[in-house]
Amino acid sequence: MPDLSIRLATIADAELLSELAARTFSETFGSDNTAENMSLYMSAAFNPLKQTAELSDPNGWVKIAELDGDVTGYAMMNAGAAPAEITGGNPIELVRLYVTQESIGRGIGAALMTDCIDEAKKRCFDTLWLGVWEHNYRAQSFYRKWGFVEVGTHNFQLGDDAQKDFLMQKDLTVSA
Repeated sequence: MPDLSIRLATIADAELLSELAARTFSETFGSDNTAENMSLYMSAAFNPLKQTAELSDPNGWVKIAELDGDVTGYAMMNAGAAPAEITGGNPIELVRLYVTQESIGRGIGAALMTDCIDEAKKRCFDTLWLGVWEHNYRAQSFYRKWGFVEVGTHNFQLGDDAQKDFLMQKDLTVSA
């Protein structure tokens, strides 16, 4: 049986997270976007300095999933300001949840989601929210299975391409 573990990332993981984030983002969206827009976004969002800043932010945390010792995914949470469409109390954002392409379907995304929900509840958050690209149907289906509902839209800037994300939220105060 595979050995799956999830751990809290530290600043020492900035380089690892930078590489993992760029890899999983490229695997997920590279074929649907121009190389130029992917490069512009990824160089700004996933460089080691940016990852160090995100890992140092007291308003959030990052969890890293490892399967049999191999890093296979991560999730990032942040308690910053939520858009007006997010109606639940005391919200926290699931900023990113990505799994390497070869690890999809092995329960890693579900384990990361469970960990994020449990951690958010422990820290007394009532609402978990996220933005998901309108064309990322696999992710939308995954989130709906976890009880997320669509509450609005916002723009996500990928290079020079303004894309539409669906805003989704989950009430953490109810079971199921």
